[in-house]
Amino acid sequence: QVQVVESGGGLVQAGGSLSLACTASGNIFTINGMAWYRQAPGKQRELVASVNSGGGITYADSVKGRFTISRVNALKPVYLSMNSLKAEDTAVYYCNAKGYSGSRHHVDIWGHGTQVTVSS
Repeated sequence: QVQVVESGGGLVQAGGSLSLACTASGNIFTINGMAWYRQAPGKQRELVASVNSGGGITYADSVKGRFTISRVNALKPVYLSMNSLKAEDTAVYYCNAKGYSGSRHHVDIWGHGTQVTVSS
């Protein structure tokens, strides 16, 4: 079984920085892509940033230039470095991992989320 766990959320003042980490563990063959999503109260879950196995990276327009997603390789954690945080970045941040288990079954796994609160 594959699991995904997020860490690093918390409370920060506007203009500050936070870093999130996401670790996939369990019976993993490979993780092809990992992504960070967020969901603010009363809003739909949205993609924040993603990285695929080839190193391709995408960002939501709202975080470009402020957030950085990084990953060493397919079996290492993925990190989200968030700078110049704004009140509108307040949300629960979720990690998603897509890949294959050791038994070669496709997996699409979500973490439980970590709260990021930016005070203005």
